[in-house]
Amino acid sequence: MTVNALRKSSRDEEVISLSKTLIKNWKKFLSGSNKEKDSTSSSSSKKKDEKPDKAKEESDHKKEKDIMDVDVKVKEEKPFKDIQRKQASFPAPTTTDAVRLKCRELLATALRVDGKVIDGCASPEELAEELEEAIYAEFKNTDNRYKNRVRSRVANLRDVKNPNLRTNFLVGAITPARLAVMTAEEMASDEIKQLREQFKKEAINDAQLATVQGTKTDLLKCGKCKKRNCTYNQVQTRSADEPMTTFVLCNECGNRWKFC
Repeated sequence: MTVNALRKSSRDEEVISLSKTLIKNWKKFLSGSNKEKDSTSSSSSKKKDEKPDKAKEESDHKKEKDIMDVDVKVKEEKPFKDIQRKQASFPAPTTTDAVRLKCRELLATALRVDGKVIDGCASPEELAEELEEAIYAEFKNTDNRYKNRVRSRVANLRDVKNPNLRTNFLVGAITPARLAVMTAEEMASDEIKQLREQFKKEAINDAQLATVQGTKTDLLKCGKCKKRNCTYNQVQTRSADEPMTTFVLCNECGNRWKFC
């Protein structure tokens, strides 16, 4: 203000010129200073604006990463939980009948008699339930016929001398529907089947040999009617060095017997 007043009151051209030059330089200086302040203020404001944006972006990225980590963790845990759920879950019984439930328990125990577990096969409890249902479907009640049928299955399945029946049932070679109706002869062990076959052949041979026309004699006495009217045949039924077998028929009462 002093320089400007001096310029207005002075009549010296040189003083006026210097005053104008000085005022112009001051104005330029002030203008540059204001621009720097504006630039600095703008830059500072921009940085302040960028900081929240950057912080927001980092926060969003962190949230997205956390969500992905949780998703991966859930996917990893889900199969394990499913396996646990499957292992801990057991099929609910299809009946509340005490007799039927007890029969299923006995059948399952018979299937576990040797303690062996066959991988990839149904559990003894499931097979016992299916077998009991097949038996019950035939009789429609739990009377003596039903109980006898279950009892015979239990006896044959837990027979340590008949492991093939149990194994074939566990692996599916014999279905529950088939085992439910099998006869005692069909469920028997291989050893018993061979003995039965042998006895059958011997019985057939005895019947056939006894009907062959033999030699009548009064030397043999019937143990049933005590009479001496008999017919006999001698046949080599064993090895050559063994004595022959004599088949006798009483002509009076029809009694038959044999001796060596």
